[in-house]
Amino acid sequence: MSLTERHTVAVVMQRTEVRRGQWSVPSWSAVSVVAGDNLVGKGSGRSPIYERDGEAQFLWSGLALALYHDLAEEYWYNLTGDKPSLYVICNESPDGDLAPFRVTADHDSAAVCLESDDQVFAVPIPPEIYQYLEQFVVKHFVPRERKQRRRKNWSETSG
Repeated sequence: MSLTERHTVAVVMQRTEVRRGQWSVPSWSAVSVVAGDNLVGKGSGRSPIYERDGEAQFLWSGLALALYHDLAEEYWYNLTGDKPSLYVICNESPDGDLAPFRVTADHDSAAVCLESDDQVFAVPIPPEIYQYLEQFVVKHFVPRERKQRRRKNWSETSG
């Protein structure tokens, strides 16, 4: 795959403590992806946004949305689907914390990560990211020409 574009993004993750009897277990979800240009001065890594009553949100900055020329068709399918999404791929630490390490617009790449025990969350594509993803697809995706299949005339074959 040839890397064509790279865009800086950040991910907002939410942790909610789920209580079951005496036990408390963290439940994670991805809230949104934010274009990096809107995060001047945040640096990279995890920054707390808020924490109260067993719920916390964190901003993970310094991530990248990499767009590959070879995947333009998959991006097109994503943009023209019912729910255009970005996929946030996270590693889980032994203590139950999640850390996003990759953001992609390719459903197939996200599915592969899901099969390898990473956690994957789908979030709606924010408008500013949608615009440059759409421009990327228009620039790099060339639909294949549909070819009419010719059926073999089985009555002409000698047996």
